[in-house]
Amino acid sequence: MPRAEVGTPKYLANKMKAKGLQKLRWYCQMCQKQCRDENGFKCHTMSESHQRQLLLFADNSKRFMDEFSFDFQKEYLQILKRQFGTKRVNANRVYQEYISDKNHVHMNSTRWVTLTGFVKWLGKTGKCVVDETEQGWYITYIDRDPETIMKEQKKLKKQKMEKDDEERNLQFIEKQAKLAREKEALKEPQEEKKSELVRNNEEEILKLDIKLSKRESEKISNPFSSIKRKVEKDVSQSRKKIKEDSRKTALDEIREIEEKKREQKNRKDYWITEGIIVKILTTTLGPDFYKKKGVVKEVINKYHAIVKLIDTGKKIKIDQEFLETVIPAIGKPILIVNGAYRGERATLLSLNVDKFCASVEIEKGPLKGRKLDLPYEDFCKVDE
Repeated sequence: MPRAEVGTPKYLANKMKAKGLQKLRWYCQMCQKQCRDENGFKCHTMSESHQRQLLLFADNSKRFMDEFSFDFQKEYLQILKRQFGTKRVNANRVYQEYISDKNHVHMNSTRWVTLTGFVKWLGKTGKCVVDETEQGWYITYIDRDPETIMKEQKKLKKQKMEKDDEERNLQFIEKQAKLAREKEALKEPQEEKKSELVRNNEEEILKLDIKLSKRESEKISNPFSSIKRKVEKDVSQSRKKIKEDSRKTALDEIREIEEKKREQKNRKDYWITEGIIVKILTTTLGPDFYKKKGVVKEVINKYHAIVKLIDTGKKIKIDQEFLETVIPAIGKPILIVNGAYRGERATLLSLNVDKFCASVEIEKGPLKGRKLDLPYEDFCKVDE
């Protein structure tokens, strides 16, 4: 019978049949040929091409079996990893997803006769965790990808660091609270034990024999000595109280610890940022650029910048090593370019020429209103 012409109903019916899955017993794995009926499969087995493939298989059957088995388990595990990850899933469900592809490697061409044998082999080789239930065999994929293992290790390390930081903060707070309780206990006046004066014989005469040295008698004879001692005692107590109040509280010390962490995190070896005004210090570019001020228009690889001169409008690519921060007038806006508060906008309040630092106040954000003392190289004038 001749083949159906293209576009006829018979042609479309044949295409639809060929598109879907057919019976496994009419499939030839060596030739990768799917037949639709028994007669077609019989004709295929008698063909010359099929006979040549059988001769190749007879020469080295183990190699072909190993190749088919490797391809089968590789594609099966890829579907398990991609669609289900490390979740526990029914092995037959994964197999149904696998055979939905028309060009898959059939199990009858591999070393495994049944899906149960294949699942047991996966558990024996450590590729999956398998367990048998009333509903069938269930498998769980074991992800041994180096990238996945590295991500898990980084995640666990980060969690451990956060936990250690929290524990240290709690221990520090408990220590400060304990010290505060001890100080309060020392402040409480200790009650003196007073004993009652008891006289055994009512007729007995009480005699007080007080012997004072010359120095003690002189102290008693001076009526202002007691007043003087009381004043000195009050002054010492007030000084002690002021000293204790001036000590840092636990909250202040925690804030200092957070400041140090922020400083370690944000302190970088590069500081140039877009939108700031800088001064060129190198003489190699000639007098047209030496000690000229410009605006950073673009940052390249963190350490290089495209600077546009304010006077002439010329642009130049230069390393941050040859640039210097510019200090504006008092009351003008600045940008913090390095240190704990990197990236924050602030206002310049005053300059300390002797210490080469300035006092600034943050303008916006949750830290608005905080006053800081920063060195000249940590802040820069902003192009308004």
